[in-house]
Amino acid sequence: MTGLNQFGLPAGYPHRPEDETTPRELVQLLRDASGVRPLILDVRTQPEWDICRIDGARLLPLQELENRLDELKAELDDNLDRCVVVHCHHGRRSLTTTYMLRAAGFTNVTSLAGGIHLWSIDIDPKVPTY
Repeated sequence: MTGLNQFGLPAGYPHRPEDETTPRELVQLLRDASGVRPLILDVRTQPEWDICRIDGARLLPLQELENRLDELKAELDDNLDRCVVVHCHHGRRSLTTTYMLRAAGFTNVTSLAGGIHLWSIDIDPKVPTY
């Protein structure tokens, strides 16, 4: 894909490495057989999920997150150090979610830079864009 830098990010993308995982880094995390697979948390809405999704992702819409934190903790077996990569359409909601989860005690959570849109462009073109 033209227009992406060596990290797979569009020119001028305001990347926050301390808060974001690039799609290419997520691919590496998913391939790493030595660790526990990261939880890919999709915070988009059900209608967005119905359009497209990343294989293996778990849907938990941002507007439901606060009321379902205990459910998420239980899914992680209360291991709040487990890697969680949050995504949305372009990355704004997932950054918000990243900060919310960190405030709730999750210690290894990042946002997917560029969201599912960049995932589709750089990693899996079979995932429709919208």
